[in-house]
Amino acid sequence: MKKKGALQISFAWIFALIVGVFILFLAIYAVTKFIGNEQEISDAEIAKQITVLINPLETGFESGKVTSLILPVETRIYNRCDSIGSFGTQSIKIAQKSFGKWTDTNTDIESLNKYIFSEEYAEGKKLYLFSKPFEFPFKVSDLIYLTSSEKEYCFVNPPKDVKDELSELNQENLIFECSSNSIKICFEEKTGCDIIVNKNAKYVEKDNTKIYFEGDALMYAGIFSDKDIYECQVKRLMQKVGNLVDIYQEKEILVSGICDAELYEELSQLKSLVVELNNSDEIYKINNLAEDIQNKNERGTCALW
Repeated sequence: MKKKGALQISFAWIFALIVGVFILFLAIYAVTKFIGNEQEISDAEIAKQITVLINPLETGFESGKVTSLILPVETRIYNRCDSIGSFGTQSIKIAQKSFGKWTDTNTDIESLNKYIFSEEYAEGKKLYLFSKPFEFPFKVSDLIYLTSSEKEYCFVNPPKDVKDELSELNQENLIFECSSNSIKICFEEKTGCDIIVNKNAKYVEKDNTKIYFEGDALMYAGIFSDKDIYECQVKRLMQKVGNLVDIYQEKEILVSGICDAELYEELSQLKSLVVELNNSDEIYKINNLAEDIQNKNERGTCALW
């Protein structure tokens, strides 16, 4: 009888142990799930905050502005661009380091009127953003350049206007005296450089590929961004140019009784070219016409912009 009682107690303890482990498992699962949901909410909130912080970078007609983002933990800002639609879409996705691992969420914050140029993602606790207005020929948008404080960009023999502009920004990771860890951006030398900028031929070369630009705003975009992001954003910018053409043509019709801007046909040609743009190496064809339109608009008695 004693043996039987001992056997019954043993089963009771085993049963209690199994139930306890099961309850503990459910508790751990619930906490993990809660933390995961909270992390996803946090990532989405930070992404939204970043889009709000970007708004002050809208420069109007100023030469440029810079700001920094100080984040509580190691953070990655993924830059995503989609050219589908009338304006395409700019979206950012946030991942934060938690318990030694990067969070993975499917929450994207989208915008139709932002143009961020960066690598696939920028990583760190401190991130820099500066902007420049892009005109083609009228003001199209402010281009925003996103970099991490952990990456140091050294400009070797830049033209005076570039050096003056970057010096005025006073952005800590944009320097002119290189260290061994610097990303070297060369304007004259071609040896020992990570990025080569040819302002005469108007291209930026890195990773053995070239991307083409018109104007300093797109030059910086080419320096700081991946090729795929650059090409997508340029296409989006050209889509916006096409939409702005419609507005200025309507404006010309409205003011035709007062004065004649005589730009309607040239603007129609501009729209045809931007719609047909496939990649950046075709942008020079559009730029020539854009410059002609800008000169005519400035000389005319009825400026549309």
